[in-house]
Amino acid sequence: MNIIKRVKAPTPKLFRILRNIGLLSAGIGGVLIASPVRLSLTVDEVAKYLVLAGGIISAISQITVDDKVFEEKQYDVDNKIQDHE
Repeated sequence: MNIIKRVKAPTPKLFRILRNIGLLSAGIGGVLIASPVRLSLTVDEVAKYLVLAGGIISAISQITVDDKVFEEKQYDVDNKIQDHE
């Protein structure tokens, strides 16, 4: 299964929750980095790690596939990809 099929395939509930937590973490880190007021060096470093960790968690969670649901519903991802081209 290539990366495009993985992203379009259904994601298990736990990994959807983790993806949302990762997006929230990255968003909070981004807000802290873009803050117009000068923050301490520690807060700035923590914000950078929040963005990094949030991005990684979200990416990994998005490409996790629920094989049982994928096989049951018999997703035809190839046709969906060809429709967009």
